[in-house]
Amino acid sequence: MDFGDILNQWGDMQKNEKKAAKEKSKTPQISHKMANAPTPEEKAARKRAKLIAEGRTYEAQMEEDAKKTINPMELWLRRYGVTDKDKAADEYAERAKMESREYLRTMRPEARIDLHGLTRDEAWSRLTSFVNDCIRRGLKKILIIHGKGNHSHGSDPVLGPMVKTFIEQNKNLGSSGHPDRSMGGSGATWVIIK
Repeated sequence: MDFGDILNQWGDMQKNEKKAAKEKSKTPQISHKMANAPTPEEKAARKRAKLIAEGRTYEAQMEEDAKKTINPMELWLRRYGVTDKDKAADEYAERAKMESREYLRTMRPEARIDLHGLTRDEAWSRLTSFVNDCIRRGLKKILIIHGKGNHSHGSDPVLGPMVKTFIEQNKNLGSSGHPDRSMGGSGATWVIIK
């Protein structure tokens, strides 16, 4: 008998098992559960009544039950449960990645707000509500578009310094910087939420 014959026999066995499984699935399933099965409390009460009828005490039955042994592995599983180590490792890696400063600096902003055309007070209140909403949603990086001040009345831009002051005063905001030109350059500021 060579390896090819062994493979053919194995293939035939697999086909037979599939046929048997199909035939078994065609037969209707019958439930063997009683219609009004007793609850665990009712079973315990019946057991106590049976012991009393036999003349044995409940304490004697408890001693007898205490002598029974349990599989140590089953006992350990009952006590400590099962944890998915792969899932825990993935969650840890994701947390570590989110905490990495370099990753946060290079990631794209998850939300943005445009403050063009607003006064200093309007921009401050909108920025406050925007940041609070982002914190509530669990975002890590936001983009604030404030413009370069080309249309400001007077010589100095209004919103850029206001945004800088806002970031410095808000305890929930961390490091910040300006994105590249495609995302606004010096007319926008990205901020990492702590």
